[in-house]
Amino acid sequence: MPGTGKRVHRKGLSGKGTLSFDARKLEEFRRSVRDFYREHGRRFPWRETRDPFAILVSEYMLQQTRVGRVEEKYPEFLSWFPDAATLARAPLREVLAAWQGLGYNRRAVALHRAAGILVEQYGGRVPADRDALLSLPGVGPSTALGVLAFAFNRPVVFVETNIRRVFLHHFFPGRDPVPDREILPLVEATLDRDNPREWYWALMDLGSDLGSLPGNPNRRSPSYHRQAPFHGSDRQIRGRLLRLLLQDGIVDPAEAAEATGCDPVRFTVILQAMEREGFLVRVPGGGIRIRETAGSPREHPPRRSERSNS
Repeated sequence: MPGTGKRVHRKGLSGKGTLSFDARKLEEFRRSVRDFYREHGRRFPWRETRDPFAILVSEYMLQQTRVGRVEEKYPEFLSWFPDAATLARAPLREVLAAWQGLGYNRRAVALHRAAGILVEQYGGRVPADRDALLSLPGVGPSTALGVLAFAFNRPVVFVETNIRRVFLHHFFPGRDPVPDREILPLVEATLDRDNPREWYWALMDLGSDLGSLPGNPNRRSPSYHRQAPFHGSDRQIRGRLLRLLLQDGIVDPAEAAEATGCDPVRFTVILQAMEREGFLVRVPGGGIRIRETAGSPREHPPRRSERSNS
């Protein structure tokens, strides 16, 4: 797109230096994003609410699960746990049972613990503060800023998988690699500060559509990581073990290793990790069961900063 000579000048996100952008390119980009959203914008239940807790739940679910699966599980989960207090009171096994089908069950443990923190420290409310959100288990920068944008309509600046794909496609064709530090100033320069919530929805919907085309622009980002195969992975074994525990209550580790089709040595390592993460406890006699509460595991669940690709 040809420029007009008119430039938009902004300070860098760090407050140091001044960045310059072609005003016509920025406006044409905004128009193309809005036009796409007007014709192809998606509707999801988490977009129909302004309840910060419900939006927080959706952000946890969307971290590494495809949108279609979240769309199926989200209403049911909220029907069981409509607020932080209800979720915090619930036994962990009930939370994990409601989470089945979403995968990455550590997020359920993290969300359960986060609900307890919200009740204890914030009166059951989701704080509209970046640092407070980042202090919650399992919440990384993208999740925290997503909550601020979608629950509170704050004009924060962030990238996630689909947003990154849009900016790589439009502003960096053929460039490789392109770090987020080059993308974020453009996110800031194009941000609709009057309605950031809907603007980010539009970017995400366009990014999802671009993801269906041949050649994924995100592969040109240093942040891109291909998900490891599920079959035969520790994630698969952990999922089998959780289903076994939800079904039987208490199980013998040796029998569980056999039932999950896992080598005993590898199973022991997986079991120890799940104990550290707050999933499981040992019971007298040597059996294992799901914790009553998420507790305070010795290792926090990893903080995720990316949604799924869809």
